[in-house]
Amino acid sequence: MVTITDIAEALGITPSTVSRALAGNPRVREETRQAVLEAAERMGYERNVLASNLRRGKSDIVGIVVPRINREFFSNLISGAESILGQAGYRAIICQTHEELDTEIKALHTLRLHRVAGVFFSHCIEATDSSHVLPALGRIPLVQFDRVFRDLPGAKIVGANFEGAYEATTHLILSGYKRIGTLAGYLHTEVYSDRLRGYRKALEDNGIPYDQSLVFPDSIFRETGYASCHMAIDAGCDALYCAGDYAALGSLDALREHRISVPDDFGLVGTANEFFTELTNPSISSVGQRPYDMGREAAIAFLESREGVTVIPMELHIRQSSNRNNIWLK
Repeated sequence: MVTITDIAEALGITPSTVSRALAGNPRVREETRQAVLEAAERMGYERNVLASNLRRGKSDIVGIVVPRINREFFSNLISGAESILGQAGYRAIICQTHEELDTEIKALHTLRLHRVAGVFFSHCIEATDSSHVLPALGRIPLVQFDRVFRDLPGAKIVGANFEGAYEATTHLILSGYKRIGTLAGYLHTEVYSDRLRGYRKALEDNGIPYDQSLVFPDSIFRETGYASCHMAIDAGCDALYCAGDYAALGSLDALREHRISVPDDFGLVGTANEFFTELTNPSISSVGQRPYDMGREAAIAFLESREGVTVIPMELHIRQSSNRNNIWLK
């Protein structure tokens, strides 16, 4: 590994001069600085970021911890955050937990060891409370998004999950569906409990009794959506509000197996507005969460050291899966 001393020997100057030149110290003449930078690039020098952070007492690195990066929601959220952080001179380390608590704890510990300036965090499904977060992070500033723990300090950026579920369920009711179930998520998580509350309130406001037997929890993946949709069909449902688009995708698989026509005989609305919702046949109606905006707001909250909760509106995108009798789309 090339060191500062190697560059100094190659240029015939002191290591301290090389160090100052790499740090952009104005005491170093411009021609010397350029010579050092060119030599560093030519020789393949890589700065020890952690050591530099320790010396300066600050960092230009932040950590972003998400359940999965192969979800359009989280990838767009990261892009939104980086669009603001990059302008402010910050770079990001991305960690994914694969929905596993142990992996989440290790990620938080790793970011603490790297002395990051802040952590952006959406907790995994296995995390039922926040007890592991602060011991892992210490005093590092925390910004939560999407899946949040209300009892932790720092900013929280969330979607209007209650309102989004309410709008989706109301849309199914207005489309003429009578027995509407829901593929709910993991109800210990606020995101999914809020969506269930929105679904329930929409039923009650339209004079439809809430039926617990039509709530199918822990259904946010394609496989669980497929299995739960089979149960919903057996329970006599003619429509489903799904707390996630992958569950809606699995539901389409199940409905095809039963040769049930969508949307004529069965309505379907998902959540997240993933890319594939426009590509399936039929295309899937979905409640969009505006993740890019959520990421930008999270970054701004970090830069402004903001506390409190910011709610990002959600938007229903009506597509073929709930366009019964072509009353919504012409």
